[in-house]
Amino acid sequence: MDAEHLHRYSTTAAGGRARGRWPARTQRLLNVIGPLCGQWLEPALQACLDRFDHELYLQAERSRSHLEQQYCFDSRAQLQLQRPAFMQAYADHLRKGFAQLGEVDEGADEALAHQPLSLLERGEHELTATLDKLAARGEAHHGPVLTELAYRFAVLVGAAPLEGTALPIAPAGLTDALRTAIASLDLPLEHRLLLLQSFEQTVIAAAGPLYEIVNTQLRDDGLLPQLRPYAPPRAAPAARGAPANEAPATAATTPETAATAGAPQAPITVLENLRDLLAQRRVGVSGTAATGRAATADELQTALGALQQHLAQVTDQASRELRSAQRLRDELLLQLNADKPPGAVPTRLSAEQDDTVELVAMLFEQIGRQLHHGPHARSLLDDLQLPMLRLAVTDRDFFEQQEHPARRLLGAVAEAADDWLDGPDGEADQQLTSRLNQLVERARREPPSAGLYTSLLADIEHHLGQLSRRAQASERRHVEAMQGREKLDLARHRAGELLAERFNASPPRGLLRALLDRAWADVLALTLLQHGEDSPAVTQRLRVTDQLLGRLPVDDADLLRREVQAGLQQIGMHAEEAGQVALRLVGEEAAPPMPATVAPLPVPPAEAPGRIAPAPAAARPRPPAAAVAVAHAPDDRPATPAPVPVVAASTPPPTPATKPAVHDLPSATDLALRLKQRQRLGESQHAKATTATTIHEPPLGPQEARIHNRLRQLPYGSWFEFTDPASGEVTRRKLAWFSPITGNSLFVTRRGQRGEELNLRELARAMAAGQVRELPPQRDGLLDRAWHALTGNLRTTVTSAPGARP
Repeated sequence: MDAEHLHRYSTTAAGGRARGRWPARTQRLLNVIGPLCGQWLEPALQACLDRFDHELYLQAERSRSHLEQQYCFDSRAQLQLQRPAFMQAYADHLRKGFAQLGEVDEGADEALAHQPLSLLERGEHELTATLDKLAARGEAHHGPVLTELAYRFAVLVGAAPLEGTALPIAPAGLTDALRTAIASLDLPLEHRLLLLQSFEQTVIAAAGPLYEIVNTQLRDDGLLPQLRPYAPPRAAPAARGAPANEAPATAATTPETAATAGAPQAPITVLENLRDLLAQRRVGVSGTAATGRAATADELQTALGALQQHLAQVTDQASRELRSAQRLRDELLLQLNADKPPGAVPTRLSAEQDDTVELVAMLFEQIGRQLHHGPHARSLLDDLQLPMLRLAVTDRDFFEQQEHPARRLLGAVAEAADDWLDGPDGEADQQLTSRLNQLVERARREPPSAGLYTSLLADIEHHLGQLSRRAQASERRHVEAMQGREKLDLARHRAGELLAERFNASPPRGLLRALLDRAWADVLALTLLQHGEDSPAVTQRLRVTDQLLGRLPVDDADLLRREVQAGLQQIGMHAEEAGQVALRLVGEEAAPPMPATVAPLPVPPAEAPGRIAPAPAAARPRPPAAAVAVAHAPDDRPATPAPVPVVAASTPPPTPATKPAVHDLPSATDLALRLKQRQRLGESQHAKATTATTIHEPPLGPQEARIHNRLRQLPYGSWFEFTDPASGEVTRRKLAWFSPITGNSLFVTRRGQRGEELNLRELARAMAAGQVRELPPQRDGLLDRAWHALTGNLRTTVTSAPGARP
């Protein structure tokens, strides 16, 4: 929905049947108001959807199951796919609302009175109730300015004062349009409620400028220019008595309405609350009264610009010293009075300017305490302090509005530098470092304004979004690899159980035991993983196993050999080696034992092929009976050592198209050693060590058991600090996944790279030993925590006894 599209609804509202009912002046004003609303609403709705997408990503990080993560990712994909339809539906509903301005549906009340009762779905009722509450909060928040709009639109269309949904751009009208547009998004109820929260913060709470623009347009055109709506008085003592540590929250949830409505009864602003705390903090502190005239806004900007150039040339240590509140105030006074002749009236900072300088310095000090101990973030914030101060002394909204572009940019830069540059995840991202340095340099070079910081914020958020998406994709790959390994381990465990049942009845030995333990178990596990235990493929693998163990008769030895060779190749064994193992085993075990009275007899040359290979004689020579003794236990009787030269001499040499003779193959002992040395499917040294540790680990103690139960209930996305016992180095890792069956867990870095892989029992032991610490969830961003710390520090200083730490 863009301005041009909303311009279409404004012209439509003035056309058709409305053209005959509205005068030319009304039609002209609606044609002007439409594009004005479009210019404000389009970026606000885009910001709402962007915020909603980001909240879905954060919720996916915090979810405790892969299924919940998938729901979040599906909703994000649905949002990207249906975003144009959402914007179109929202614009169409607003266009319809403007077309019906001032209309009264006389049959609506009667139809509502005779409407039959019906049960509502729980989700529909909850969504409706949340929308109604959202609209009510918006009406209370923008009360005075909405009263002006209601009367001016009433005069414009010749109707009673418009309230609720009758005024399309009122909170009730905006939420009613959202109710229609949200139907185009196939989202679950919890995600719809999350979208409503984003809508309230980015559209409803921030709609003051839109109402002021429309009011100004109507007032300048002569519609009730002297209108002063009555506003109920607010209790000033209660406003002043609000807790100081709630000042940032007030700025976040209720932006200042005094500037919007211009009413003298407006509540005290956040900046005034902070200044009151500063004044109470200074009570009893001795000092000399400031003399001279207060600096103008232009003089202060000039002094700040000169000081900024000066600080760019000094060393880092001197720069940090100068940027404390007192040193910064002293340097500003020097710059303000630098070129004045002796005896001239000095220029000083006004009370508000002095408080602003101190508050900004205190804010940056609190941000510095929230950072990691790294050079990049502190350097960037030091360079941003004076540009932020230059904006704060001219724009009071920096303190009043949590969504102010400069405040959002400051928070984004601080968190990006702290997480991606100075975080304990390895080397800093050079591309991000370069982008942040360019951003700070532009903020220092260009005059401060909300438009500048809006542009800088869009640039850095785009780059951070790319980093987050790459980290998310990398994390998902590692999680899927761990889940695949988990499934393979479970399948291998089940395959071991199936083989153990058969070994109890028919224990194999020699080459056959090595094959079943080291290779055929992986074949069974892979088949279980791909097809399931009740599938015909698993049934056939088990039948082959029983035939190899002698539990079932061999109907077709060549088919059995091919199945063994195919299974071994499926788990990555080379075709030649798999054929050697299959031929060595199946060629011997498939044939019935030869009678002792017949074995020593010489075999005529003409009958040898028929006796050795009863099926296709030239294709598969029968292996000698001596190899059976090698495949079985060493204590088996070598019943027929003599037939080896007789059978070999009577067997014609194989043609190039035939398989090699058994005496050309590696020995059974050699093949068994190869199988024992072969790496298992999906096995690694780390997995071996983990398995060995899990088998022999002692039981958990009471404290470790409590921690273990707590860990099994944690959501995905929880953060932990790992301390190296040798070096004392602390690293942060995010719990990306854990298995409720085996307890294996995966930790990743902020960049989504694989970190530690621990069993939850091992993690519980490490936490009990103090080597790992769970970090509490951070509901607020770094800048919000700094604001709360600042106001909390001021309040503590005011209420504490003299001499307490400020």
